[in-house]
Amino acid sequence: MELSWLMRLRIAAAVATGAILIGILAWPLAAPPEPFGALSLTAGTISFGGAIILALLACLAGFIAYFLSWPYGREIGILAAPAGLAIWAVRCGNMANLMRINTTVAHRQELFIALKFEPIFWLAIVAAGFAGVLMGQKILRPKPGPDETQEKSNSKSNIYLNTAIALVGSVLIAHLCISILAQDVRIGSIVAQPAIGQIVFAVLVSFGIAAFVVKKFLNVSYICPTVASALVTAFAVSAYVKQDVLQHLVQHWPAVFFSNAVTSILPVQMVAFGTLGSIVGYWLVVRYNYWRKHA
Repeated sequence: MELSWLMRLRIAAAVATGAILIGILAWPLAAPPEPFGALSLTAGTISFGGAIILALLACLAGFIAYFLSWPYGREIGILAAPAGLAIWAVRCGNMANLMRINTTVAHRQELFIALKFEPIFWLAIVAAGFAGVLMGQKILRPKPGPDETQEKSNSKSNIYLNTAIALVGSVLIAHLCISILAQDVRIGSIVAQPAIGQIVFAVLVSFGIAAFVVKKFLNVSYICPTVASALVTAFAVSAYVKQDVLQHLVQHWPAVFFSNAVTSILPVQMVAFGTLGSIVGYWLVVRYNYWRKHA
C-alpha cells in the first residue's frame, strides 16, 4: 500500500488530465466577465451550451484518465473531473463578490435560494467524469482481486441503512468541521470571508474526515461524502440564512461578512474540494486498515 513512484505518476496523470481539459482549456466557457468575479450559475457565467460542453469534457477527462492510470483507472481516474473544477474554484473570486452585486435583502434571498440547488450541477459534472471512467472500464477491465470480491459480498448487508447514515453523517461532520476550520475574522456570531487557501484547506480536510469516519465505521465508499458535498450548502443556507439574519447583515455589515463560514463558500468550491477530500479520506482508511493487518 506504499505509494510507489509509478503510482504517483498515475495519480499525477489523472489530475493533470482534468486540470488541462477542464481547468485550463474549458475556462473560457465559465470565466466571469470581470477579473476575480465569482464563478456561479446564479451569476450567469455558464450558458446551457457551455454546461453541455463541460459535461462532455468531464466525461472525456475521466475516460482518458482511466487508461492513463491503468490498471487502477477506476480508483484514480475519478480524480480528473474534480481536479479540473478545483482549478476553476481557485481561479475565480469568492462569495463576497456575489454579495456585493446583490445588495438588498430580496436579492440575497433569491441568490441563496438558487445557491441551495447549484451544487447539484457541479456534482453532475463530477458524475460525468465518473461516467467516463465507467466507459473506459467497459472497454478494458482489470481482473478483480479476492479482496474486492469479498468486499462486494459483504456490502449487501444493511447497505441502504448504512448509506443513509453515511450521507447524513457526512453532511453533519463536514458542516461542523468547515464551520471551525474556514473561519477568518469572527465578530460575535458573524464571520468574515475566508481566503481561498483557507477554503481549500477547510473543505479538503473536512470531507476527508467525513469520508474517513463513514468508511471506517460503516464501510461505505467515497460516494456518500461526495454526494454530501452537494448537500452541505443547502443545509447551511436553510439553517443560517433567515430573513431577519439577512436584514441584519445588509443593514450593519459589509458584503464580506456572513452568518456562518459554510455560507461563504461557493458551490463549485464545495463540490470540487469536497470530492477530492472524500476520495483522499476513503483511501486513508484503506491504507490504515492494510497497515493494521500487516504491521
